[in-house]
Amino acid sequence: MKKWGERLKKVEQLAETFHHNPVIPRYKPRLWPYQPSSVWKLFHRQSVAIAFAQSCKEPVHVFALEKEKAPQGQRIFLVTTYGELWHYYRTYTQSLMHCYEVIPEGAVCKLYFDLEFHKPSNREADGKKMVAMLIQYVCQKLKDIYGVECCASNILNLDSSTDDKFSRHLIFNLPNAVFKDNIHVGAFINSILQPVLDECNVNGSGTHSELTSQSTQTKRLKTDEIDLSFLHVKNKDGHRAKFVDLGVYTKNRNFRLYKSSKVGKNAAFSLADDNKFISKPTKGISAEESVFLASLVCNVSFTGQRILTWEVTDTQACRTTRLHTQMDLPCDSSSLSGYLMSPHREVDDFVLTVVRRDNIQGSIRRWHYFAAEQLLVYDIAKYRWCDNVGRFHKSNNIMIVVDLKEEVWYQKCHDPECRNFRSSSYPLPQEICISYIMMLDDEDQDYVMDDAGNIEATQTPKQAAEYQEAADKWGGSAEDDQEFSDCLNDFELTSSEISDELLLNCVQGFHS
Repeated sequence: MKKWGERLKKVEQLAETFHHNPVIPRYKPRLWPYQPSSVWKLFHRQSVAIAFAQSCKEPVHVFALEKEKAPQGQRIFLVTTYGELWHYYRTYTQSLMHCYEVIPEGAVCKLYFDLEFHKPSNREADGKKMVAMLIQYVCQKLKDIYGVECCASNILNLDSSTDDKFSRHLIFNLPNAVFKDNIHVGAFINSILQPVLDECNVNGSGTHSELTSQSTQTKRLKTDEIDLSFLHVKNKDGHRAKFVDLGVYTKNRNFRLYKSSKVGKNAAFSLADDNKFISKPTKGISAEESVFLASLVCNVSFTGQRILTWEVTDTQACRTTRLHTQMDLPCDSSSLSGYLMSPHREVDDFVLTVVRRDNIQGSIRRWHYFAAEQLLVYDIAKYRWCDNVGRFHKSNNIMIVVDLKEEVWYQKCHDPECRNFRSSSYPLPQEICISYIMMLDDEDQDYVMDDAGNIEATQTPKQAAEYQEAADKWGGSAEDDQEFSDCLNDFELTSSEISDELLLNCVQGFHS
């Protein structure tokens, strides 16, 4: 009997192993031979969609959709690849006409602007001229501060203006240069526009103490080369406002896509009349799709990129900035690149175990997250072991690259002789792999899209309302829901061991 129990236990363990690691992986169709496997999943919560995207082996991304006749502000979150989204984006223009790119927290991204003003309140304003002057000014600042050459042909200029509103998106496709994340983009833009922002505060709601709290770096940026007064506009109430929307640089920001309009509106983004961007179509990609790909703020490759940073010491509200170029960040073992942690704290902790060995206390100098490839790139300080030369470098530092999609890590090097070297790949510990932490079945999505492009909820309206009401009441996240469910299951499994007599005594004691 004992041997039988041991054999049964081994069979159960094997079954569990094969369940998580099947011999033949499940087949997933492809749109074309050169496209990745098909992934198309819709979720009610953005956090769950992001977690699922990070657990996929395919190069998927998160997008937000607005539906007609849905409650105002309610969005559905889609996880798919760029290629598959574009395929259905052209086909189902009705169900996918209100689509937004989700810019993940901490993700390396392009420089971008959202520009707008109310036309009836600014009849003298020349929108095209204002855009051209802003482009000229920003390009000059990129050259002065970072040495990055940029011109109008590098900038995708999208227009969704109406008779009532002037509206533009500018996406800078800089040659081999991107920003650490959109928080750094916002800090950079705030700083180079400081002269006009201060003037707006003086004439608006800014206080003297706020204006005198600028750092020396910020003051140095003031210039008389270009008159920035064109950035002052009026809103529909006639009050002073800004041509540049500074509220679009927040974590997990939803940024409207090329060819999409806001729900209830009929003004989709298209190429502006004065657009000078030159797209470069590649094999299998049309000219129009190449424009779509260029419009994606986080469509950034790890290869050959220079990372630009402009950090804020505490918060942007303090109005104190500190400039860092790519190679002069301070080597501070107590911090991780200005922010205390990457979006994946458990991976940070693992990397520290890799560089803290043999009595050497290595540290993370800074990190960069490439969302398009799901790579976390760590610049390491105080630990210079290089697998290529089989010893520690004397001066040049190393990088640890974590591939979240393949669930492996490897070492690269800053040394010129090792620039093209990458070490063997080593598996990440299972407990920090997202696929292990979050295992979702095909049924675990909140919405489905049929062959006609119609998006329908998998729950009945009553079920969805009850679920949302409960979520709003308790304020819990998807992780909280799962934890509660696990606790309930544990209780049900153990409650059978509690005698009826004990339960009755507890009830009687409560009533007494």
